[in-house]
Amino acid sequence: MTILLWILLVALIVYIAKGILIVQQQEVVIIERLGKYQKTLESGLNFIIPVLEAPRGMSKRVTQRGIDGTVYSYSKDVSRIDLRETVFDFPRQNVITKDNVTITINALLYYQIVDAKKAVYAIANLPDAIEKLTQTTLRNLVGQLDLDETLVSRDKINQELRAILDEATNKWGVKVNRVELQDIIPPADIQSSMEKQMKAERDRRAAILEAEGLKKSAILKAEGQKEAAINQAEGEKQAAILRAEGVAQARVIEADAEKEAIQRIINALADKGQPDKYLIAMKYLETLSDITAGENNKVVYMPYEATGILSSVDGIKQMFDKK
Repeated sequence: MTILLWILLVALIVYIAKGILIVQQQEVVIIERLGKYQKTLESGLNFIIPVLEAPRGMSKRVTQRGIDGTVYSYSKDVSRIDLRETVFDFPRQNVITKDNVTITINALLYYQIVDAKKAVYAIANLPDAIEKLTQTTLRNLVGQLDLDETLVSRDKINQELRAILDEATNKWGVKVNRVELQDIIPPADIQSSMEKQMKAERDRRAAILEAEGLKKSAILKAEGQKEAAINQAEGEKQAAILRAEGVAQARVIEADAEKEAIQRIINALADKGQPDKYLIAMKYLETLSDITAGENNKVVYMPYEATGILSSVDGIKQMFDKK
């Protein structure tokens, strides 16, 4: 009898222990009673009725690295549903572009389960469904683009792919937060052609830049020579103006001095008579002196109207004789 009681006590303890579930933070557990959805257990201490109630599992993708360094994935059933954001690394796949070029693409998908009930009951194998949906959608998007467009439109592809997947997986209780294309690898011959094309393009740009540099240098040199010529001409102009102004001022001063001298002569001879004859005679004599001042001038001649000069000189003599 005592042994039976001990057996019943142990069975009761095991039964109670089976009914206690501790759920971690950011995890939930789907509970079914007799095969029908009953409730969702949140994080913390929870109790269920053993035998009548049991957790409902779901498939989860697990990625591991082998001893040889090879990364491989497999699916397993888990009873606790992780609500944290999960990264899904898709294997590389071949995709054909619009211009019939086969390229290799692999992508990363960041998703999060927001409704555990839908994730369990709305889809049979959630990871596999997300993978196949992503692959087919990616093929459709890349098939609408040329190779060049595909290589430069990663952001566009990421955004369109995320929007399509987020809308499609909403009924599964999943939120797709981000999609990233890791590698886009064209065939080897295409890569070689692209490298040659890029090299030719870089050479062309270098030649254009060099030509533009030479052009700008020639323009700057011509502008410098032009400015130098303008400055030189302006300087010569200013110098000529200053010389002309100096000559003019000298002539004015000389004329003023000559005027003052003539006026003084006129004033001095005003009461003696005929100052004009005196001035004419002096000018004739100065001119005659200039004519005969040369070293090679061996001929002494009397210019035309010499009698007028002599009469003027005689008039001067008479004026001083009167004095």
